[in-house]
Amino acid sequence: MLSEHRPTRRSILKAVGGISAATALGGASILAGASSAGAAEDGSGLRVKERNEDDPRMWYYRFQTDAIGWDIGPAVNVLLPDDYHTSGRTYPVLYLFHGGAEDFRSWDRTMEGGIRAYTAGQPLVVVMPDGGAAGWYSNPVSSNVGPRNWETFHIDQLIPWIEANFRTYAERDGRAVGGFSMGGFGALKYAAKYPDRFASVSAHSGPPSLRGDLGAVAHWANLSSAAKDLAGGTIYGEPWDEAKVSADNPMEHLEAYRDKRVFLVAGTSPDPTDPFGWGNETEVLRGQREFKGALDGAGIRYEAYEDGGGHWVRPDRAKHDIEGIVDRLRKA
Repeated sequence: MLSEHRPTRRSILKAVGGISAATALGGASILAGASSAGAAEDGSGLRVKERNEDDPRMWYYRFQTDAIGWDIGPAVNVLLPDDYHTSGRTYPVLYLFHGGAEDFRSWDRTMEGGIRAYTAGQPLVVVMPDGGAAGWYSNPVSSNVGPRNWETFHIDQLIPWIEANFRTYAERDGRAVGGFSMGGFGALKYAAKYPDRFASVSAHSGPPSLRGDLGAVAHWANLSSAAKDLAGGTIYGEPWDEAKVSADNPMEHLEAYRDKRVFLVAGTSPDPTDPFGWGNETEVLRGQREFKGALDGAGIRYEAYEDGGGHWVRPDRAKHDIEGIVDRLRKA
């Protein structure tokens, strides 16, 4: 049963006279940290430290939260539909995750206009949060730099904060999750681990198997997080916390994808002179083929593409994915 339209606390237009954080969206440095008098409020364990609500579509927030022990705090870009400020409608929402060594701005920097171009004219809110340079959309087994509980931040804090402050549907059929590379893994993981939260899941060059190829992806998650995020801590532990690996492994939760829209993209010809890209996309391709075979065996429907090239976001596939998400989710 579809839920009723939920009343919102936020006003359509930012209150007059507020002071905005002087942030150039899409990557420029933050010049000031004063909050505006916008309607977005603290809540769900998040305190808004900085914001910029000047752009009519792309709104920016940075938080303080006990889940993430950064001094600067994790941030999010919220991309609004073209008519958000005038329609009064409630919208479906896509939670869209970045890859490793990227951040919340990455989908706004991809080729051919980025996420703004991919969603032009679409009745969809897109939420793009930080996930750590190598956070793997997980609460790690160990950290030597304080809390880096990205899963807690995304699932328990950010989603309810978005639904309290923006006109989005607070129900399974109103939410999609997607991502690139590490973010594609995060999307597949969250869709399986929280099956009642999302109706659509998309992985653009995202690995779906932690245990395939002798655990190559789980080992890489440990190595990359130890080097980039956790100062020697790890996502899955050494030796592995086997229960955590199984809980996070999309391949071990196939039934969670039944009746969802599942969208997969992988590259077939990465440049062999680029060891990083070649290693990533070769593993993604093998993993996605394994995943598709398992979905076929279980009778679970999906949409999948194998395109020439390596480890990057393909604009035509991203646009097609957005169209499919809007078609699957509850209409605005």
